[in-house]
Amino acid sequence: MIKRSAGEVQAVTVEAGAQDVRIQWMLDEACGAPNFTLRRFEIDPGGHTPLHAHPWEHVVYVLRGRGTVVAGEAATPLGPDEAVLVSPDERHQFKAADDEGLVLLCLVPNGPATAR
Repeated sequence: MIKRSAGEVQAVTVEAGAQDVRIQWMLDEACGAPNFTLRRFEIDPGGHTPLHAHPWEHVVYVLRGRGTVVAGEAATPLGPDEAVLVSPDERHQFKAADDEGLVLLCLVPNGPATAR
């Protein structure tokens, strides 16, 4: 078994195309997770992830805060205890509300999805 807490894992600023976003690589191949990587994102109020697409699916779960997920042409509100499945090659972006940050967990398959 592998157990890690957010307080033990370094938060790294996401640069390219993002605004006010930090990522923590909670569980990954480097610590012994063979199939999936669990990432934790903190997005400050008004911040956003890059608008992008990639060939793998991923699952996102909102821990706290409010915002929107942009997928294709649609912007859908997000809040605590909601989950999102982003399909392969689907253009997407997560945005925090202007007055409230957003904390997300993101599960991706190991491989190209976990390149840093």
